[in-house]
Amino acid sequence: MISAIGRIFRTPDLRRKIGFTLGIVALFRLGSHIPSPYVNFGNVQLCLASQESSNGLYDMINLFSGGALLQLSIFALGIMPYITASIITQLLRVVIPHFETLHKEGQAGQAKITQYTRYLTIALAILQATTLVTVAKVGQLFGNTSIVACRNLISQEWYAVLIIIMTMTAGTSLIMWMGELITERGVGNGMSLLIFTSISATFPGALWAIKEANGWGIFFFVLAIGVITIALVVFVEQSQRRIPVQYAKRVVGRRTYGGNNTYIPIKVNMAGVVPVIFASSLLYLPMLLVQFNQPAPGQEVKPWVEWISLNLMQGDQPLYMLVFFLLIIGFTFFYVSITFNPEEVADNMKKYGGFVPGIRAGRPTAEYLNYVLTRITLPGSIYLGLIAMIPLIALSLFGANQNFPFGGASILIIVGVGLETVKQIDAQLQQRHYEGLLK
Repeated sequence: MISAIGRIFRTPDLRRKIGFTLGIVALFRLGSHIPSPYVNFGNVQLCLASQESSNGLYDMINLFSGGALLQLSIFALGIMPYITASIITQLLRVVIPHFETLHKEGQAGQAKITQYTRYLTIALAILQATTLVTVAKVGQLFGNTSIVACRNLISQEWYAVLIIIMTMTAGTSLIMWMGELITERGVGNGMSLLIFTSISATFPGALWAIKEANGWGIFFFVLAIGVITIALVVFVEQSQRRIPVQYAKRVVGRRTYGGNNTYIPIKVNMAGVVPVIFASSLLYLPMLLVQFNQPAPGQEVKPWVEWISLNLMQGDQPLYMLVFFLLIIGFTFFYVSITFNPEEVADNMKKYGGFVPGIRAGRPTAEYLNYVLTRITLPGSIYLGLIAMIPLIALSLFGANQNFPFGGASILIIVGVGLETVKQIDAQLQQRHYEGLLK
């Protein structure tokens, strides 16, 4: 292993790619700490220091921005607008036939979809920046707090608000550009690595907060749980059901084509982290309803607002956990049905002379693939739900916030991106030294 790492830095091309990637990551983290213009940096830091618990309404965005959201930095929105835009363009394939046509056109169509994703990212960045600045302007970014500084975070002038929105939108565009640069000139997928960096940056602070609140005993217990969780996630993420496929031999002239055996890999977790993001986003809607239906001074709280506040806004409530778990299972089946089409796979196999041994080509193959996919997706969805529940269980056991490091979307992204990046470095080494990073 040590000799393999040495070969990485002795290979000029690979060393240059890794150095370029680390340089872009360093710039990304630097921008996450530079405050936007017309932001009272001292008041923001005071509110962050006095914050006792996480603000559930912005947990997911703050996680993907590496904590930059609540600091109102130039990279406050992080990569979240791009993630949302990518998910929307994937879902539009089902609704709009034009997107499905572009998807089937190969590289040219994919380039067009990428361009649409960029435009949508800018639009979502403007929308999210406007929402964030509006909430900060009225003093609700850190919730209903009595601290005067938390109500004076940004300048109240209209031009100041406009400049902050433009700065955050430009920051998102710059992040998108840096991610594409990493993909072209560095190692790994640029966007995924930036998300990996943002989430990893929150780990030391979250672990130290657990130690300060609960002592060294709970701290080491959480580390042990983290190691076990990572090992289980790696095992499941690498697990797949391989469906054997054989191709019939074809004789064209004097040459024989086909006759080889391959397989279709169906992963246990084909949906990745998307169902967790979907479920979390949907559960933000009750929080928004409560926030916009706060009673005026002297008025009573509406019964339905009080019920939502007690049952659907606290992560340690049984109803919240149950709804979250069921939403993840439902969204897993929904997203897998979009990304993997058994009929399309069966048609392509039939077109090129492929078949599953013992299964007739065409509709029987599609039905068989759908049967296997359903059986694989069910344990995969339960696994996703259990992983996502780890932070909520930690919240109810010893009061850790919902950004508990070893669980939910964070651990899935870190393990997935880490495995993919190691595979790419391993492939680069095998091209040059005939030996990979891992044996």
